[in-house]
Amino acid sequence: MYDYYLGGKDNFPADRAAAEKVLEIVPHVPFMVRENRAFLGRAVRFLREQGITQFLDIGTGLPTQENVHQLAGEEAKVVYVDNDPQVLAHARALLQDSPHVRIIDGDLREPERLLADAGEHLDLSRPVAVLMVAIVHFVQDDPTPIMATLTSAMAPGSFMALSHACKDIRPEIAPGVERVYQEASAPFTARGSAEIIALFDGLELVEPGMVNLPEWRPEDPDHVPFRDSPPYFLCGVARKPAR
Repeated sequence: MYDYYLGGKDNFPADRAAAEKVLEIVPHVPFMVRENRAFLGRAVRFLREQGITQFLDIGTGLPTQENVHQLAGEEAKVVYVDNDPQVLAHARALLQDSPHVRIIDGDLREPERLLADAGEHLDLSRPVAVLMVAIVHFVQDDPTPIMATLTSAMAPGSFMALSHACKDIRPEIAPGVERVYQEASAPFTARGSAEIIALFDGLELVEPGMVNLPEWRPEDPDHVPFRDSPPYFLCGVARKPAR
């Protein structure tokens, strides 16, 4: 469905049918998806400028343009994590000649196992960037224990980049969207802004804090869609302080 929203070709009739149902409820989803991808790009560039050379991308999705390893630099180590067989097959074919990149079969709901597998390629005793872009809203249960496990495993000086669908702006449409994803076997849970900012507990948000997707360090500050609008898809980057 994400690929369909992006205008890609790696999707099936069932994906397109479910995506069209979501578009009937929220017509501007393709805009949000494109902005989400743009946020990822800006965040990775920012993290590279902070000296980060290790990236753990959880819920990577199908490979598309400007993937993390392409933005992070040739010497950066990148671990992509997903549990979708199609994603894993595509990524392994794409990355087979990339010595510093790994793709692992992992699930955000099993953070200890995920970290153990990622630790075979990344040195988690050193700073790492943990990327969770449009993935936590696919965790139906309280994600707080998952986030605490990941944050605890991050070395001081590490960063977390996260984006999450927010229901503050139109809470009445959330159940309809959640129902479509439930029927498409990818349960989805929108959360309020207070719940989303709590995902950064133990970390320090960098400027401009938690904001709508287009407002996070835009390339053209004079032309920012939805500037100062109510929250609809929030994002932020946060640093783990020294002990």
